[in-house]
Amino acid sequence: MSETLERHEFGAEVGRLLDLVVHALYSEREIFLRELVANAADAVDRRRFEALTDPALSLPAEPKLRIVPDKAARTITLSDPGIGMSKPELVEHLGTIARSGTLAFARRLAEAPAAEKPSLIGQFGVGFYSAFMVAERVEVTSRRAGTDEAWRWASEGSGEYTLAPAERAEPGTDIVLHIKPDAEEFLEPLRLQTIIRKWADHITIPILIVQDGKEEPANEGTALWRKPKAEVTEEQYAEFYRHVAHAFDTPWATLHWRAEGTVEFAALLFIPGMKPFAAVEGDRESHVRLHVRRMFITDSAGLLPSWLRFVQGVVDTEDLPLNVSREMLQSTPALARIRRAVTTRVLGELKSKAKEAESYAGFWENFGPVLKEGVWEDAEHRKDLAALLRFRSSAAEGWVSLADYVGRMKPGQEVIYVLLGDDAEVLKTSPQLEGFRAKGVEVLLLTDQIDAFWPERMAEFEGKPIRSITQGTVDLSKVEGAAPEGEAADLAALLPRLQEALKEEVSEVRGTDRLVESAAVLAAPQYGPDLQMQRLLRRAGRGNGGALPVLEVNPRHPLLRRLAALPDGDAALAEQAGLLLDLARVQDGD
Repeated sequence: MSETLERHEFGAEVGRLLDLVVHALYSEREIFLRELVANAADAVDRRRFEALTDPALSLPAEPKLRIVPDKAARTITLSDPGIGMSKPELVEHLGTIARSGTLAFARRLAEAPAAEKPSLIGQFGVGFYSAFMVAERVEVTSRRAGTDEAWRWASEGSGEYTLAPAERAEPGTDIVLHIKPDAEEFLEPLRLQTIIRKWADHITIPILIVQDGKEEPANEGTALWRKPKAEVTEEQYAEFYRHVAHAFDTPWATLHWRAEGTVEFAALLFIPGMKPFAAVEGDRESHVRLHVRRMFITDSAGLLPSWLRFVQGVVDTEDLPLNVSREMLQSTPALARIRRAVTTRVLGELKSKAKEAESYAGFWENFGPVLKEGVWEDAEHRKDLAALLRFRSSAAEGWVSLADYVGRMKPGQEVIYVLLGDDAEVLKTSPQLEGFRAKGVEVLLLTDQIDAFWPERMAEFEGKPIRSITQGTVDLSKVEGAAPEGEAADLAALLPRLQEALKEEVSEVRGTDRLVESAAVLAAPQYGPDLQMQRLLRRAGRGNGGALPVLEVNPRHPLLRRLAALPDGDAALAEQAGLLLDLARVQDGD
């Protein structure tokens, strides 16, 4: 054997390049198993394809990938019945680094734009060399289907590899990893099974882990998302949803489709039926799983925008370019198209489901605040999201859409009015609503923290401006309805006196016609944070955001008529002004 052993030098830069592959391009050592399983699955698929035109290459009746950990020998052996490799192919495929083991190749991997980086899924190449993260020596014995000759490739990843004739009874490939002392965890069958479940559960070839002479299945072997919808039961959907979402409920909606065109992919997505135990407000990333040819790549590809992060499931494509690490996906044009298509499909499903008011109410209570984030940050989809928004109302029970509100607007009303606070039931009793109730004008009650932000970005709906009733001056004079009753006090002289008394605490004192029973109410200046935003800023220890509130007074209230009657210089005025401001603060919830 020693006479036929061939030694091949990798090249001058191989040490540097292998160091890059092993230590810089992968963040998790367990990735090595994903790479080798991907290669094996690809080899089986390739043999199956070539057998269509050459029956001599036909696969065994039940092709399997066997993984054999041996603690005593400190080895892991992976055996597949795939297409195998001839001697030239071993040099060609496992010599990727030998052929490209130069400084230029290292620079290309590290510096190339994402679209130019090599797609290594299912190829023997840099991905194969991830085995050296856990192995001090790697041996590959392979026999090309259709030939009787086998060869063994071996290397310690330190500058050279060897080639020698070998024996293998059937076509295919055996990879033997001699495990490093600090990687012995991977000799545990349970650890290997966990990795397979995580990264390759739906590879269609059965993956078996051999323990004490017994073969234990390690993967499910069926890509549910690639089956026709007619072949999948509701029970199967629910079981897969619970697996992929780590949930216990039943999905509220299931989306299963295959996209064809400029980019092709299969998708199986779920909208949960209940809030997850882990709050969606904390982690703002989408964790829809990306697969390539059924192989799990990552759940951090950002396949959906953050405001759809509650959606769970899988997107599987065959033509997505990936970078060499596969964990750090780049923004390729294909991935961008997939993102757009998946987002559009989910929005379409939500629009359809929104027609079922009772069912949609449950979804909105679970995920409405998250969906509102899209109105704030996503101009492209803002119009679509506006139709999905739901609110509590001062004039109706249940959830109200913006379209419902616009359809009920009073003659002469030109604005969509909203009131922000912490609790809808408390807001319904707010003095801020008195004038609106008197004229029969509906006000939407916004109680989520995100509500302090998104109306500024959306600004209007169907040509109707959206405006907080606590910000700036509200004019209801154009709205049909009863005029305020009672004699109004002369505020011409009173307002400057109140302003002087409260100059350290309010930016302005002004009269208003929107109060009926209350003497005064707080408002925010036309520009700057409204009252709810000011409350949020105070809770965060950031003051009022630089804005003092406005005090609006009811000229028809008996207290204002009495104050207007006080003579100039009356010391009681300053005290009464303070009480008036305190009353307004209490009514506002401060």
